[in-house]
Amino acid sequence: MFETTTNKNLKPLTVILGVLSLITLIGTAWVLSNVRREQAIVTSLISHLQGADLTVARELSSDLSLQRSLSGLLILNTLAAAVAFTIVLRGYFSSERTLQDVKVLSTDILASMDAGVITTDLGGRIISINPRGRELVGLGLEQPLCNVNELDREHDLLPRICTELRVNTKPIRDRDYQITRKGHRMTLRAGCTMLRNRQKEQIGMVIHVRDVTEKALMEERLRRMERYVGLGSLAAGLQHEIKNPLNALSLHIQLLGERLQKESYDREMAETMEILNTEIRRIGNVLDGFRSYASIHELGRNPVNVTELIQKLIRLLRPDTEQKQIKIEWGQGATIKAMVLADAAKLEQVFLNLALNAVAAMPEGGVLGFSIVQEDEKVRIDISDTGSGIPAEIQSQIFDPYFTTKHEGLGMGLAICEKIVRQHDGTIEFQTSPNGTTFSILLPADKAS
Repeated sequence: MFETTTNKNLKPLTVILGVLSLITLIGTAWVLSNVRREQAIVTSLISHLQGADLTVARELSSDLSLQRSLSGLLILNTLAAAVAFTIVLRGYFSSERTLQDVKVLSTDILASMDAGVITTDLGGRIISINPRGRELVGLGLEQPLCNVNELDREHDLLPRICTELRVNTKPIRDRDYQITRKGHRMTLRAGCTMLRNRQKEQIGMVIHVRDVTEKALMEERLRRMERYVGLGSLAAGLQHEIKNPLNALSLHIQLLGERLQKESYDREMAETMEILNTEIRRIGNVLDGFRSYASIHELGRNPVNVTELIQKLIRLLRPDTEQKQIKIEWGQGATIKAMVLADAAKLEQVFLNLALNAVAAMPEGGVLGFSIVQEDEKVRIDISDTGSGIPAEIQSQIFDPYFTTKHEGLGMGLAICEKIVRQHDGTIEFQTSPNGTTFSILLPADKAS
């Protein structure tokens, strides 16, 4: 998985030491052989000498004894060199094993990490990547390494932060971007730091990538929860301070209108009275929607068969869809008994709102699709249309309260749907294109069912 280099100087040193030890051993053996041969010659000569010649021969024999001592010392040096060579050799193999163990351990650690770790050279060419990194950036296990600039366009952030790091040399942290995998939107969080050697020289870059989809959803939920802080009491105050006077005003306008109709009919006055009544009703609806959105009451949960709710919704929608030339497709899930712990009335409200939005997105007819899939401990409900899709510039706002692109309505429908789903510990997301939009709701399945 990693490109590594070993110490190339240790092997030649070991070979040289071995050759020198071998030469020393051969030289010692040769010297010892010569000494023994000379000793044999001297012994033979001594046996034939007498008098003064015998004394000289004995002195020569003493010199040869000294040579034998030197030969012994040489042998000891050879043995010492052999022992040193053995120690060095054992140290070499031990260091090789230790290095291999470190490599295996570091590889195992990186392979076990839940985050992707990518190392590159200064030019951005990937020189190592752990399995999780390959999975996150879409590189197959057998796919060769490439430059970060050659990764899929969804990962354009990675080469950008590498370029920024080369310019500023300051670590880059927590840059989020989104990708789509198997129809699901994922949020990845990336960072980048310089890779330095022991001499503190810059030799490359280290990119780390994490899947923070769940964390990003939690952060988004927390941001939305901040909007609800104090909204409950504010909604109650508005209901009391505004709704009650509005009711009184509406009643008096109605009485005034009836009196005017009895005394004299003025068409312009009648239209004015109707406008007043319409605007008062609109303000009342705004207050009711705001109260519903800001409400933090706990839901009453019971086992609910989602399949039956969808079937009931289809029966309700069929007359209207047939009139508008919209075909209803009841896909996978028609026979699934998908049970969740939920407030049935609230879930019906969510499904109906999404279905009505889908119908409104197909004014010239199309296909309204429903699907239920059991995914492990989740129940997934898809509601799709074949309309023109949601424009990219408003996709991030569709769950915001009071945001709407329609001429009618308050823009609270999707905001309330998102809140209800969140109250059920679920999530709601969408996939859109010019060929249509699919809203997907994921709810925890009822384990007792």
